[in-house]
Amino acid sequence: MLKNLLCIGFIAISYFGNGQVVRSSQFIYDTASFASCHASTIVETPKGMLAAWFGGKFEGDKEVNIYASWLVNNKWSAPFILADGFINDSTRYACYNPVLFLAPNQELLLFYKIGPYVQGWTGWMKRSSNYGVTWSAPEKLPDGILGPIRNQPYVVGDTLICPSSTEKTGWKVHFEYTTNNGRSWSKGPDLNDASPITGIQPAVLNHSKGVLQALTRSQNGTVNETWSYDNGKTWAPLQQTGLINNNSSIDAITLQDGRHLLVYNNCSAPSRSPLNVAISKDGKNWEPLLALEDETGAEFSYPYLIQTKDQKVHITYTWKRKKIKHVVLRIR
Repeated sequence: MLKNLLCIGFIAISYFGNGQVVRSSQFIYDTASFASCHASTIVETPKGMLAAWFGGKFEGDKEVNIYASWLVNNKWSAPFILADGFINDSTRYACYNPVLFLAPNQELLLFYKIGPYVQGWTGWMKRSSNYGVTWSAPEKLPDGILGPIRNQPYVVGDTLICPSSTEKTGWKVHFEYTTNNGRSWSKGPDLNDASPITGIQPAVLNHSKGVLQALTRSQNGTVNETWSYDNGKTWAPLQQTGLINNNSSIDAITLQDGRHLLVYNNCSAPSRSPLNVAISKDGKNWEPLLALEDETGAEFSYPYLIQTKDQKVHITYTWKRKKIKHVVLRIR
C-alpha cells in the first residue's frame, strides 16, 4: 500500500509500505531548444549514465533530432544532438525511437530510425569505442533491417537478438539478429499476420534454460506475447495476454534476482495515464507495485527501463510530450 508520496519538479523521494522505495525522480531537462520530445532510452556505461530521445517541433517534423544527456554528479547535462535525420547532403527526415545499448565487447551502440513517417522509416546506427565520448558516422542498416525498434536487444553468446516490428501492412512483430554489433544481419519471420492479432515494439524477458518471453504493444486492447524455447532462435505465434494495453509502448526486463518488471499504462485507449509498474515471478501473473504518474487527461508514455550493476532500476519516460523524466527504484 502506498503510504506517502512527495513529488516535485526536480527531486522526489517516495516510501512504500511494501518496502519499495523510489530513490529519486527528476526531469532530465527543464528547458530546451525543442518544443516536443518522446521515446527515451537510457544506458549504463563505465563513464556514467547516458539518456537519449527524439525532440523537435513535433513528431515527424524533418528537423527532429536524437538528443542526449549525461548524468553527472546526480544532475543531467544540457541536451545535445547525438544524431540528425540527414540521409544525404540534401535530404533530411525526422528521427525516431533511439535505443542505446552497451554490447558485451564494450562497444556503445545507438540504434535509431529516420523517415518521413513511421511506415517509411529506415534503420540507422552509430557506434562509440570510448563509451560515448566520440561517435562514428551514421550507418544505414541493410534494406529490410530496422534494428531494435523501441526496446533493448537481448544477448545470447555473441548474438544480439533485436526485438523489432513493422507497420507497413499492419502491426507485425519479428526478431533480427547480429553477431558483430550490427555489421551484418539476419531476420526472422513475422510472428503474426496483423489480423486479428497485432503487435509492435517487443520487450524480451529471460525465464532461464533457454526460455524467453517477449511482451508487445498492440491494437487489440491487450499486451500481446510470444515465447521462445530455444534461446530466441525461433518464436511462437503472437497471442494475447490478460494485461491491458492502451495502444502505447511498454517496456519489461528481467531483474538480477529472476523476477520480471513491467512498466505500462494500466488503462484503455486513448488515455496514456496512469503509468504503472508491475512485477511478476513467471511473466504471466503480474502484481502492481506503484503508479509513477496519474493525472487525468495527461500523457505519460513510452517507458524504458534498465537495471544497473548496483541493482537499482532506472526508468525514463515521456512526460506530457514536453520533458523526459528519470526515476530510480530500489526493488526489494
